[in-house]
Amino acid sequence: MELLDGKLASQAIKDELTLRVAELKAEGKKVPHLAAVLVGNNGASETYVGAKVKACGEIGYRSTLVRLEDTISENRLLTVIDELNNDMDVDGILVQLPLPKHISDEKVITAILPSKDVDGFHPQSVGRLVLGQPSFISATPHGIMLLLEHYKIDTRGMHAVVVGRSNIVGRPMSILLSANTNPGNCTVTLCHSQTRNLGEICKQADIIVAALGKPEFVRAPMVKKGAIVIDVGITRVPDTSKKSGFALKGDVKFDEVAPLCSYITPVPGGVGPMTIAALMKNTFNACVERNGNE
Repeated sequence: MELLDGKLASQAIKDELTLRVAELKAEGKKVPHLAAVLVGNNGASETYVGAKVKACGEIGYRSTLVRLEDTISENRLLTVIDELNNDMDVDGILVQLPLPKHISDEKVITAILPSKDVDGFHPQSVGRLVLGQPSFISATPHGIMLLLEHYKIDTRGMHAVVVGRSNIVGRPMSILLSANTNPGNCTVTLCHSQTRNLGEICKQADIIVAALGKPEFVRAPMVKKGAIVIDVGITRVPDTSKKSGFALKGDVKFDEVAPLCSYITPVPGGVGPMTIAALMKNTFNACVERNGNE
């Protein structure tokens, strides 16, 4: 069993981007600028946005953090996004989800200019992905593909089972794994809450991508020997033995499943860092495409 170390792989990507940003600066060209919008003070969202802003600083990007109260109106938030769309110095915009219930995620995502949609959530980005055209890819699925690429895992002809059908992870993951690329070229089964015989289907998989948000859902009887297991889930579970009062659990019961695997991602330290690395790549590409820097 080998760990797919997201910290190691993401650092390699960030190191490469740092060099490319240094080259842009040396040539007097514009460096990438990411604007992050945080609505309210959700603890998990604060952590995620903080990590993204920190990564920008490490690589040499400019970043702007727009903090808004959770009582902000939908119209006011859309106005903020419009201002960022029209700010010529901003290359990428992300709005941290989830949003308060009175605000439509769909309206907010659609309001972001596709050329600045570094989260890859805009319908135009998703449509281009489905058609196999160049696009910004949702950061978590993109990060998983970059992780497989970093470890030089040849996935051609494998049976991949994706558990979870969200528009952010499950659906785009199934498209990427089935694409005529490597990593890719898999035969993909997309499973969800209504799938019958889920355990039996997972047991047939060469690759399992667990993205359903249920702590330790995937257990040893669901995994065949030699499988590659990608754990996307990360849930805070109460744990009085921890100073924080909680432990982070993935969708896979790691201690049970790991001995069966050829490769497996840890939680934390697996998919999470790769999500940020993919976002940084998207932001760099947005800057280059918008400003003709390369």
